[in-house]
Amino acid sequence: MFAAAAARPTTPAIPQDLFGAIADLKQDLNAIILAHYYQENDIQDIADYIGDSLGLARQAAQTDAEVIVFAGVHFMAETAKILNPNKLVLLPDLDAGCSLADSCPPAEFAQFKAKHPDHIVISYINCTAEIKAMSDIICTSSNAVKIVNQIPADQPIIFAPDKNLGRYVSEQTGRDLLLWQGSCIVHETFSEKRIIELKLEHPDAEVLAHPECETPVLNHADFIGSTTALLKRSQESASQTFIVATEPGIIHQMEKASPGKTFIPAPSTSNCACNECPHMRLNTLEKLYLAMKHKAPEITLSPDIATAALKPIQKMLEMSV
Repeated sequence: MFAAAAARPTTPAIPQDLFGAIADLKQDLNAIILAHYYQENDIQDIADYIGDSLGLARQAAQTDAEVIVFAGVHFMAETAKILNPNKLVLLPDLDAGCSLADSCPPAEFAQFKAKHPDHIVISYINCTAEIKAMSDIICTSSNAVKIVNQIPADQPIIFAPDKNLGRYVSEQTGRDLLLWQGSCIVHETFSEKRIIELKLEHPDAEVLAHPECETPVLNHADFIGSTTALLKRSQESASQTFIVATEPGIIHQMEKASPGKTFIPAPSTSNCACNECPHMRLNTLEKLYLAMKHKAPEITLSPDIATAALKPIQKMLEMSV
């Protein structure tokens, strides 16, 4: 006799009208969908709120929804959970991590911090909950300069984990920051040479750059700011053409806000799509639907870590008013 064939795993049925199905689930769950600007266009279009890390943190802190569906990367969903410990926080793909957060291992950072006991720690929000728990204040690219400027001049500061943002903040504030040497794989891929070539092809174009970019790229920028600041600049500037040196997901919102303008993604050092964040792009509309349908994957945190991480996030929100 032949052995019975093993049953094949069934593929979950995906509705044809995903937008409608997600809208129904959102109502059933009393859910809110928060999405970062770097998500795919469909996710941006269905989100209740689209923003950068500061805006998303504020929305997570203020929402009265029972379920938070976070279309972003792991550290962002962790932040939402820290701010809402009793709510269900879903991330469409748990593998949606962050190269910058990964560049700051908690054990190594704890040793680094211990060597400088007189320093306070200001950590960029692009870090794990464990790093947040070791920090005094969290910041984002939107408010980092403002926060550092509020620290007494004689207070030494460790700035982690992004060395490029830290260097930019140091230049803007005149403060000598002790930098952890982390970086973002996306913002380090932009090619200075190819940006120069694009500027020659489009002499009237304005270069918009995120401060996570390396200094040679920032030197060619006409405007430097967070993703929200770059979006606002693209709307308010008289320029009609822009070279955008950040993850190209933001261009969807730029085109919607200024349909008559041209937006050119800054090229990477190779011909690959390396200027797209591979972690952000793990989330899809289908995964978002399945996460809501099955109420999983869920973000969970150690209560001790969550409690310790909450204080520096609250401090950031207080200092960002």
